[in-house]
Amino acid sequence: MLGMRSTTRAAHARKTPEGRRAEIALAARAIALEQGLDAVTQRAVAQRAGVTPALVAHYVVSMETLVADAFAAIVGEELREVRDLAGAERDPVARLAIILGTLLDGSRQEVTLVWVHAWALGRRNELLAAAVRHQMDDWRASIQEVLEAGERSAAFTCPDPGATAWHILAMIDGLNAHALVRWGAPAVQARLLRRAVEPMLGLASGALG
Repeated sequence: MLGMRSTTRAAHARKTPEGRRAEIALAARAIALEQGLDAVTQRAVAQRAGVTPALVAHYVVSMETLVADAFAAIVGEELREVRDLAGAERDPVARLAIILGTLLDGSRQEVTLVWVHAWALGRRNELLAAAVRHQMDDWRASIQEVLEAGERSAAFTCPDPGATAWHILAMIDGLNAHALVRWGAPAVQARLLRRAVEPMLGLASGALG
């Protein structure tokens, strides 16, 4: 019986390099969501994955790479979720309303914390900074796509969708950062954002409500 248990443990411990890397990546993402990107250390990842720090060092290119990859995976998944939600609507006004409401409903503060840490840590981690820039480009492009659809269909007026998308994204980021220290309730923040965006697009008050 003892020999059988030892064999089972050994078989469980043996994993492919791809499996180990995936395990370590998942551990890094979990830590980032629970505690923030600055908590993603070699020791913490090893403890979460149930391996030694040396094994983490063996399977990752660098901790900077692991942190950047964790960030990209987390915020990339959020963008896919929001795109899917908004994509269920064909009307550009309704799609934009879903994007604004979803991002300011107070349910994504753990992802907001990941963003805030990434902006700060990116000053010293160029790989992370590059990942941040790439993800921000993707977010702006997603909002710009909705604005371009609204302009084409005359649902609203937006002569410069790129600049307007950048402006909207900056407001979303700022309000979400405020929410981390509970400066303004989510409902109030969402209302303020809608009131700011509606006149930018020539929409009547309440159109995005």
